[in-house]
Amino acid sequence: MRPDAEDQHTEPSPEEPEQGTKKDKGKKKGSFWKELPVLIAVAVILALTIKAFAVQAFYIPSGSMENTLLVGDRVLVNKIVFHTRDVTRGDVVVFKGPPSWQPEVQVSKPTNIVSKAARWVGTAFGVAPTEKDYIKRVIGIPGDHVKCCDAQGRITVNGVALNEQAYIYTDPNDHEQDKPSESPFDVTLQKGQLWVMGDHRSNSLDSRAHQDGPDNGSIPTKNVIGRAFVKVWPLNRMGTIPIPSTFKQPALKHSQASAPLPAPDPGPVPAFAAVILPMAIGIRFRR
Repeated sequence: MRPDAEDQHTEPSPEEPEQGTKKDKGKKKGSFWKELPVLIAVAVILALTIKAFAVQAFYIPSGSMENTLLVGDRVLVNKIVFHTRDVTRGDVVVFKGPPSWQPEVQVSKPTNIVSKAARWVGTAFGVAPTEKDYIKRVIGIPGDHVKCCDAQGRITVNGVALNEQAYIYTDPNDHEQDKPSESPFDVTLQKGQLWVMGDHRSNSLDSRAHQDGPDNGSIPTKNVIGRAFVKVWPLNRMGTIPIPSTFKQPALKHSQASAPLPAPDPGPVPAFAAVILPMAIGIRFRR
């Protein structure tokens, strides 16, 4: 006698659901490791795009801006702000040094491809110094007459004396403050020129040290990368970098404003990002 269809039906083994669950977990785990390189690539591309256009971290390699910035500090630099407003007196700016400017610190050149890659990553994310990028405070803008010094030893801009005690370097041991400048200068800035100085006046190779150059020590506004606006490392020194009140004196405003900086060159990173990002997002959300 043939067994009924019901008799032929076998109950599933209680182990089968567990096996299915294990397979599902294995698939999910494998999927994660496959997607991880894509996610890392997306993160790097986003970081480089932000660095190219908006905000970049910089490492402080020298003491030329003490006590405002110390060696080893990391600052964030706003690369957009000077495309919406002009460079202002008192701004702390990062800029490309003109050809006649020598590096304030000597950075050893990478000797192999690994060290070159490490240096590139380090400078890109603000954990290693760059050789030709400088950070200084803007003292004069185009049209300004910048002079050192008046009878009280103060720097004047358009005949108005600056009170710089709030930010000029003070020795932490003897509490003696630097003079505004040991070397004299008398410069009228032309269109597209800035006069910049470090806050540690006795330890800064700034505009004063390059007066024998083609632009009398000034730097071109086009060389400005952006404004340092916040200290982010170390954590106990985190804080903003404001414009001192002495630069807000109404009498200083008579000179002409500097021209806005040119729009940034898109370059290869954003173009690459425009192609890769949609593909990466598609890979992630197609599943």
